Amino acid sequence: MTPSHRVYLGLAAGVPLLVALAACSPLTVINAMSSAGGAVLTPDLAYGSGPRNKLDIYRPKDAAGPAPVVVFFYGGNWTSGQRADYAFVGRALAARGIVTVIADYRLYPEVRYPDFLDDSARAVAWTYREVARYGGDPQRLFVMGHSAGAYNAAMIALDARWLGKQGLSPQVLRGWIGLAGPYDFLPIENRQTRPVFDFPNTPADSQPIHHAGAGVPPALLIAARKDSLVDPQRNTGGLAARLRDDGDPVSEQYVDGVNHETLVASLAGPLRWLAPTLDEVQRFVMDTGARAGPHIAPPAPATASAAAR
Repeated sequence: MTPSHRVYLGLAAGVPLLVALAACSPLTVINAMSSAGGAVLTPDLAYGSGPRNKLDIYRPKDAAGPAPVVVFFYGGNWTSGQRADYAFVGRALAARGIVTVIADYRLYPEVRYPDFLDDSARAVAWTYREVARYGGDPQRLFVMGHSAGAYNAAMIALDARWLGKQGLSPQVLRGWIGLAGPYDFLPIENRQTRPVFDFPNTPADSQPIHHAGAGVPPALLIAARKDSLVDPQRNTGGLAARLRDDGDPVSEQYVDGVNHETLVASLAGPLRWLAPTLDEVQRFVMDTGARAGPHIAPPAPATASAAAR
């Protein structure tokens, strides 16, 4: 069963309207049901030279000043996904006053670990340097992801290697958000995931849990209490415990009434009754972004040609 089919089954159980739309992609249905009224879209911006090094920006329609920024990475087992499918995430966060960047990244079999982390870091670095042009405040920058995308976000926030290649560090992040993320998954049981990480030769430092340490950005970790794809206790619970042991701020939450896929779907307007995910993300971004932190001045925005390199 594909991830899209699992999303459909989970949503159809709670939203009868979707049964009549079975021929459509579940994410297409969610986007069609989501209002774009509170967001202004700037699509197809290049953060690198490859065809998948593109991102979309969703801005609050009535922002009074520079707004906090979230860079969102979608899931799909590092083998599938495209940013247009997650317009509902950008619209939802923008309507709550958050500039939202949704970035594509290269997928298997075109690339393997760690190439998609390099793409993720490039997207975050581009955002840090350029988002002021689009109404965002680079001093209130967060990364967020769902499933495989939460892994990407965790590695960018916890492992300094990736932003280091871009001349930055995780200190430019005010915090990070993981939804149903895999943070500790060795040995790899999923056969589709194994070649992505060159199993059985997967390096131990590919696991976010091994990069928890003092001084990393604050985290909001949310998981479905019943998740048959990513064990919430081992992954969300295990990473939260490690962060807490190191004295790092972390909020750990488990949600009933959703599964691995419908957790992210609950960000969409018609499905918010499933879980308070959007409220929790907004609260974390606004509260954490308002706290005093080190001021790290971003470089001057690059030219259009330089930004595409």
